[in-house]
Amino acid sequence: MSQQIIKLPRVVVRTGKSRSAIYREAAAGTFPKPIKLSERSSGWLESEIEQWIDERIAASREGEV
Repeated sequence: MSQQIIKLPRVVVRTGKSRSAIYREAAAGTFPKPIKLSERSSGWLESEIEQWIDERIAASREGEV
């Protein structure tokens, strides 16, 4: 299975979250953590972002949000 890494601007668009909220929630363990790609570059596994979105949709439908 191929893993796709996406950069922060795409994560922001996909989730509707701000840059600071993404990093704050990743540090708190409530959002997928970034993968360090180089000294000054990070990315996220697209599959983890998709899973997080699916979980948010399910929680919303079940009235947990």
